[in-house]
Amino acid sequence: MGDSVFLDRQNSYLGDFTWSSLSGRSVRLTPVAIQSLSELERARLQEVAYTRLLQDYDLGCQITIPKDGQKRKKSLRRKLDSLGKEKSKDKECVPQAFSIPLSQVIANDRAHRQRQDAYRLDPPQREEHKDSSDLVSSILQFATKRPSNKELSSSNSSLSSTSETANESTSPNTPESAPRVRRRGGMSVDSITDLDDNQSRLLEALQLSLPAETPSKKEKHRDKRLSLNPIYRQVPRVVDSCCQHIEKYGLQTVGIFRVGSSKKRVRQLREEFDRGVDVQLDEEHSVHDVAALLKEFLRDMPDPLLTRELYTAFINTTLLELDEQQSVTQLLIYLLPACNSDTLHRLLEFLSTVADHANDQHAKDGQEIPGNKMTSLNLATIFGPNLLHKQKSSDKEFSVQSSARAEESTAVIAVLQRMIAGRQTLFMVPPDLQNEVLMSLLETDPDVVDYLLRRKASQ
Repeated sequence: MGDSVFLDRQNSYLGDFTWSSLSGRSVRLTPVAIQSLSELERARLQEVAYTRLLQDYDLGCQITIPKDGQKRKKSLRRKLDSLGKEKSKDKECVPQAFSIPLSQVIANDRAHRQRQDAYRLDPPQREEHKDSSDLVSSILQFATKRPSNKELSSSNSSLSSTSETANESTSPNTPESAPRVRRRGGMSVDSITDLDDNQSRLLEALQLSLPAETPSKKEKHRDKRLSLNPIYRQVPRVVDSCCQHIEKYGLQTVGIFRVGSSKKRVRQLREEFDRGVDVQLDEEHSVHDVAALLKEFLRDMPDPLLTRELYTAFINTTLLELDEQQSVTQLLIYLLPACNSDTLHRLLEFLSTVADHANDQHAKDGQEIPGNKMTSLNLATIFGPNLLHKQKSSDKEFSVQSSARAEESTAVIAVLQRMIAGRQTLFMVPPDLQNEVLMSLLETDPDVVDYLLRRKASQ
């Protein structure tokens, strides 16, 4: 099979990367948005970008691929416990959006969407959903015991049926579970990213992301649980809501992020998002309050959006030649976890739109439309320190001279300003990097490469 899927190497030297699938169909690689790549491709792209950064560029610092939050290593009991308590209305003590890891915010938003979908079901199906909660409770009671290997197999079977029932409740038009589990793409990507190690058998049954067994067990075991379909856009509800509100009501507001807001109203909005309330921001909400809420969310993230691991690397891009800065920044963005990358993409899209309305304009009738005065430099000055910073502690690394801090602050602003200006290309993946990803997969999983090529051809 490996000999049937191949790259036309003669054209690759000319920058034309054309592959042939098992069916003999030629697929020419063209630049694509990173969000259109499958979860497996994005994971391999991280490795390819990491290797290229080490081999082709000298950033004068250690580069580490950031970890994707803390929620993935949740125990079976904690996982089932959280599912069993999903319907609880008393969540005032557990923040759902602010001051928690970004991956957890995404998970909470996913649960919020699932509850909303469940509420739209007709009464008989709602009763069915209640029964699944009872099943979760029974599994939770069983999980308190330590099962033997034989018992574990039975436990996993029960867990699979539970997860399928829960997923059925999220989509009224989903076909019956029996035929669904046999085909690729039959399960929502949201539910795929929600699975943990104890549910890997369910994922295998679904056949969404099954690379063949590989010699390198430690590295490739993770690939077995990665989807061959694109990941659902992982942007926090609060971020998207704030951006949409300002784009609709505030682009002509002078000093959107400079003018003071009502602390009381901002605190109330924050509490509503933290309780999981379905907040609808409309024209009655102050643009300055919403702007302050967005800044507060980004400021209070436990790990900054551009991650602490990549802080020095991003800063050091300002020391490179101008023609290299954008390329290296792009490679560093490929290293980000999917939720960080998707959120950054949405934020830069928003900031670029705001900057486009910074200057005064004239309407067709000659009437002057005032600008918001928020240039890309002003926006980078405001948002840069919230998106890219070190851990503010007593670490020796942070106790530097004030002049050095000022230089780093200037670099932070320059990095974000460059991102705003180049946001249309930063999240595109060029053919040569796609080619390296496919070559990496071809060594171990030619059947997966064929599936990906067929999907690219259909697009």
